[in-house]
Amino acid sequence: MGEMKLLTILPVLLLCLINHGASGVEPDRVSVMEGDSVTLNTGVQTNRQEKIRWYSNDTRIAQINRDQSKTCTDVQCNEGTERFKDRLKMDHQTGSLTIMNITDTDSGLYTLKIISDSSISEKIFSVSVTGVSAEVKRKEGESVTLYTGAIKNPNDFMSLYLNDTLIVEITGDQSKICTDVQCKERFRDRLKLDHQTGSLTITNTRNTDAGEYKLQINNSRFSIIRHFNVSVSDSGLSSAVIAGISAAVALLFVTVAVAAVIYYRCRNTTLPGKYGEETPGNDDPVIYS
Repeated sequence: MGEMKLLTILPVLLLCLINHGASGVEPDRVSVMEGDSVTLNTGVQTNRQEKIRWYSNDTRIAQINRDQSKTCTDVQCNEGTERFKDRLKMDHQTGSLTIMNITDTDSGLYTLKIISDSSISEKIFSVSVTGVSAEVKRKEGESVTLYTGAIKNPNDFMSLYLNDTLIVEITGDQSKICTDVQCKERFRDRLKLDHQTGSLTITNTRNTDAGEYKLQINNSRFSIIRHFNVSVSDSGLSSAVIAGISAAVALLFVTVAVAAVIYYRCRNTTLPGKYGEETPGNDDPVIYS
């Protein structure tokens, strides 16, 4: 009798363990810098049988109804709430959520719920916001590294742009640097790529390297857009300083020349004689003993 009860209870216990394991799955961890944009991907194509809801720390922030006739983000979902005002976008095809110009207060857990008539699926993202989008200042000739802040996964797709010109593209194990002719001419032999992180180093920087660099990291779980504002200043001295140094050098040269002339004139007029006496000059009287 006891064995029969145990056999009856075991499937229930197993089902509980499975459900507990599903709800306790580790969240997808996303690390972004303040000012970046991040897209949390659902990984599905929505249909009219599903409702999609997004929650931030248990507060609903976005929703698409089944017929997609009604959507809401932040303020519309929660009256009087303006935490994400004008910074949320939803993809109506996938339900993916984009947070733009992210701030440190946006850190936390984001929960995705896909609701259909037969099931509810859940996915959790842990978003951490650190630092500030990079403002990089260099002098000509110095090197600069644009860090991705991540270890690149094999399925990650990375692309880096400078003022809308593609510089680097990484797909899986394949990488391309400067596919554009203009890019090759500008960065000739001066780009080094870290294949583990996707970080890019520009050596021997020039004024033409200044501008806004945009890094895009895409995979099945999330997408990140990171910005780097790079400025390159002249490494040499200012024209005023150069003019001052030139004037000082010219003055020093004239002073040395005058001193040399005076020295040689004095030396010629006081040249010692045979026995140590001064040699008389033309105007000195000659005395005979």
